[in-house]
Amino acid sequence: MGKNKGSRVTITLECSCRNTKNTNQRTKGIMRYTTCKNKRNTPHRLEIKKFCNYCNKHELFKEIK
Repeated sequence: MGKNKGSRVTITLECSCRNTKNTNQRTKGIMRYTTCKNKRNTPHRLEIKKFCNYCNKHELFKEIK
């Protein structure tokens, strides 16, 4: 049998530029990353700066449900 993962969960990070109407965007779409986090150590939602291919720059990615 496999190990119990415990308090680690898989989360999805979504770019915060998804609602902005910027004419300089290369293509329309939503950029998402998936990662894991420990619910015990970080109970709040994550916010990380990562590279967005649609904005072509580093943007703030927020955790979604």
